[in-house]
Amino acid sequence: MTTSTQTPATPTTAPSRRRRGSAGRFQGGNPVVYAVAFLVVCATLGPVVYGVLGGFRSNAQLADAPASLPDPWIFSNYTGVVTDPSFWQYTLNSVVVAVVTTAIVVVFGVMAAYPLARYAFKGREVLFMVFVAGLLFPATVAVVPLFILLTQNFGLGNTWWGVALPQAAFALPMTVVILRPFLKALPKELEEAAQLDGTSRIGFFWRILIPLSGPGMVTVGVLAFVGSWNAYLLPLLLLQGDMKTLPLGVADFSSEHSSDTAGVFAFTTLAMIPALVFFLAMQKRIVNGLQGAVKG
Repeated sequence: MTTSTQTPATPTTAPSRRRRGSAGRFQGGNPVVYAVAFLVVCATLGPVVYGVLGGFRSNAQLADAPASLPDPWIFSNYTGVVTDPSFWQYTLNSVVVAVVTTAIVVVFGVMAAYPLARYAFKGREVLFMVFVAGLLFPATVAVVPLFILLTQNFGLGNTWWGVALPQAAFALPMTVVILRPFLKALPKELEEAAQLDGTSRIGFFWRILIPLSGPGMVTVGVLAFVGSWNAYLLPLLLLQGDMKTLPLGVADFSSEHSSDTAGVFAFTTLAMIPALVFFLAMQKRIVNGLQGAVKG
């Protein structure tokens, strides 16, 4: 009696070859999009990189070969700026004004957005549209009336508060627009449970809502800080002498040392580092906060 042995059929390797072939192709997206994005990045970072490298060169090197790398590398331009007391005075003024502006924007912004998001009252949407309309009026539109009002009526000329208060006022509309949907997205069951436990609305605001709205507050805080740090026109009209902020210091240094191009590059580079580092460090939190606002 003969027994027939059947060998199992071996699967064809054609599908695997097809998979390997498809895996070998470019699966990341349209190459044209990446090419355009690369050009945009180069156009954006090119001047920044050129300014940073220019600070490590001498004026003679910049005149002979403007597009070449430093050869040799010169550090005296940066050390000269760092050892300049006026640079640190300008930095201190910018830090104080930016911190005060950010604190006012975050505190009053979340207090204004809370009733617009959680309370139902007559005229709520009209009041919210007032904040939305505030986005149409930048500080440059009202800079002359602000100058007269702050210097003659309130006596805040050449002071940190004279710059921080208007900057915070013009940053509040964007803050409310961002925070309102973020606060509105928080579940109502959470507030109802807190009320059942005897928590008032004010207690719910301070104990529960503020910790949960941290990403949104960080987002508006970073935007307010960077906007205040880069502000130029309002500080230009209100601040003088040792009260000037860092952007004004860059302008003064550029005009006083117009022949020292390498020194201007070094001063400008050091002036933009704090805001750039702060923004990059908080970039992920900003994205999370904006995503929460969009979802709301």
